[in-house]
Amino acid sequence: VQLQASGGGLVQTGDSLRLSCAAPGRTFSNYALAWFRQAPGREREFVAAVDWRGISSYYSDSAKGRFTISRVKGLHRVYLQMNALRPEDTAVYYCAADSRRYYSGSDYNRADFGSWGQGTQVTVSS
Repeated sequence: VQLQASGGGLVQTGDSLRLSCAAPGRTFSNYALAWFRQAPGREREFVAAVDWRGISSYYSDSAKGRFTISRVKGLHRVYLQMNALRPEDTAVYYCAADSRRYYSGSDYNRADFGSWGQGTQVTVSS
């Protein structure tokens, strides 16, 4: 069972995009979901996470105030609303599911995520 990300595209500085990720309920409903991104030549980095209940969310410093993560458990989807996009947000964005069942803490690292989607390209032109 795989996560499936979509919604990327080419936008201009200041525009908005909403990324979507299908997360099949039977597999991922009890796990935190997150978005990571990877720019060319750089390590994959954490962007945002929402806990398994859909109550608590956490953001990287670069995402705070501009991005919002949400999950709709009945629809088995997680979204990343990205506003005020900047050229430095250009990257492939990946959704991922935490391997820690019922985790609702604030510590999210790439190594904690065992299931990944295929990625969706976001390009922000200046």
